[in-house]
Amino acid sequence: MIEPIRVGVVGTGRMGRHHVRIYHELPESELVGIVDSNPDKAAGLAAEYKTQAFASVEPLIGKVQAVSIAVPTTEHMAVAAPLIEAGIAVLIEKPLAPDSATARSLLDLARKHNTLLQVGHTERFNPVVRAVQKMGVRPRFIETHRISPFTFRSADISVVMDMMIHDIDIVLHLVRARPSRVESVGVSVLAHCEDIANARVIFEDGCVANMTASRLALKTERKLRVFSDQAYLSLDYQKKSGIAIKKDANLDLLKLAREKHAKDLSQLAGVDWGSLVKVEPLIIDDVEPLRAELQSFLNSLRTGEPPAVSAEDGAAAVELAEQIETACKQHCWSGLEA
Repeated sequence: MIEPIRVGVVGTGRMGRHHVRIYHELPESELVGIVDSNPDKAAGLAAEYKTQAFASVEPLIGKVQAVSIAVPTTEHMAVAAPLIEAGIAVLIEKPLAPDSATARSLLDLARKHNTLLQVGHTERFNPVVRAVQKMGVRPRFIETHRISPFTFRSADISVVMDMMIHDIDIVLHLVRARPSRVESVGVSVLAHCEDIANARVIFEDGCVANMTASRLALKTERKLRVFSDQAYLSLDYQKKSGIAIKKDANLDLLKLAREKHAKDLSQLAGVDWGSLVKVEPLIIDDVEPLRAELQSFLNSLRTGEPPAVSAEDGAAAVELAEQIETACKQHCWSGLEA
């Protein structure tokens, strides 16, 4: 029988509570303790999950092998540094850091101490994203929409760092090329920074990504569309569903269209295009994304395999988010100064 990995959780807010719950449930982990600046909250959660509560990370050192960090982004460095220096593997909730300089410092620290550092970009473990990865498509154009009503959380950071960061990581992971040009626009309505943003990113390989994020919508919508030479993919994160229209499955239809002249094609104007196209539903598993993420983290620690979302990945996402925020601020609004 494999001995469970001793783990701790720092931060017991909305996300941290889920880390505590899953670690408690997983047979491959032993929840040694939780840390929160609010002693009453920590004590209550510790009693619920039969573990210990601490006021700081220091008591965890020497007792645990791995820690999840789910504190505000501005505190990531202060919390993670002593753990990394002690050789304790850490999983830091997204984004890795509030800025690219701090993200690089965390990356350098993990390299210096040869310590596992994984970033909590949970959407990587979303079943629809994993289904797309299995297809191995090479994107040419990507479109993302991530909108939701205002939650009154994270109002101190822009919607780019708050919400779009999920899609930035997914896009970077799918494209696997460096951004060469970034154009964006953002609007501040309730917060002091952008509540709505749209970014157009052009990559060195020619791929273009158009990302939209809003925390002022009246509904929640999380969608991804990928266009490539091989297929068109449409994914709905919220419904955990997706479809694929593959080129090789529609060769007969493409051949028919190419052999006909424009006038001949006009004769098919009354035909339902959707009935002609062969659409395949993506095969979606039902694994909870955060559970899959934590299992992957523990597996990397146990086997030495690279983390699914590395510190390099997390730093790259923060760097692109920073570029998008800068472009938002540089956007020229004509007539506003009149």
